[in-house]
Amino acid sequence: MECEFPSVNSNKDEIKEIFDNTKTIAIIGLSPDESKASNMVGKYLKNAGFKIVPVYPKEDQILGEKVYRSLDEIPFKVDMVDIFRKPDVIGLVVDAAIKRGDVDTIWTQLGLVNNDAAKKAIEAGMKVVQNKCTKIEHREIFV
Repeated sequence: MECEFPSVNSNKDEIKEIFDNTKTIAIIGLSPDESKASNMVGKYLKNAGFKIVPVYPKEDQILGEKVYRSLDEIPFKVDMVDIFRKPDVIGLVVDAAIKRGDVDTIWTQLGLVNNDAAKKAIEAGMKVVQNKCTKIEHREIFV
């Protein structure tokens, strides 16, 4: 499946505001493998001062943090959901975020776009960033 062009997306000013207002980031698909992009990004975000919450189907800890099997299992507020999963799964993640009611931002990583899910998230009051890397964007703005 090819990615859709991200017609629904935040701009640089909104991205800076998102980071300024984010404390906790649930990373969907955070791999324990240090060579994977999700692990490198998670490590960067943790070192930048964010509380990261790994969401992964196995492992008990990744990057020293407790692993949850789904967004539904996280028992505290999540400001941002950072997605490292295929575009066809993004809609399910957005549905889970809407159900939680406490997620401010949906972020999909480089190469990942699902405009239908993005529109649904925006209609539910969330900000959306698609096809951008949290590590790259944060570093460009703050470092």
